[in-house]
Amino acid sequence: MKFIRRTKTQQDGVDVSPLIDMVFILLIFFMVSTTFVKDMEVELNRPGAASAKPANSKSIRVYIDRNENIYVDGQQVRPWVLQGKVRDLSKISKSSSVLVVTDQKVSADKLVDVVDQCRLAGVKDIGVATEAEIGG
Repeated sequence: MKFIRRTKTQQDGVDVSPLIDMVFILLIFFMVSTTFVKDMEVELNRPGAASAKPANSKSIRVYIDRNENIYVDGQQVRPWVLQGKVRDLSKISKSSSVLVVTDQKVSADKLVDVVDQCRLAGVKDIGVATEAEIGG
């Protein structure tokens, strides 16, 4: 009786499990190393601008809501306290820029007052957020 021996056949193809492992490692690396800017939970309708560009994520953020309340670092501040608060934060964070995030309904007078207070605090670079700058 004659037996037929079966020879092992080579599998054709590429083992993709190391590739999948590397993709997941890179995904986890980028998720952990990315810095997230947490915006305040105040609902604002930001004004639009044709020449909008992304803001520095390290800038101090000053918020003005539709009721013209001013927020710095998540805390409501009075207009006469804003200058000192911005000066203190710029010294602590070593940031020389302020981003004013304002609602579309805020009057221009209020916006100019806030920008003036920031300039008096010694900040050189002041920007106003628009719709294109979602997240910072």
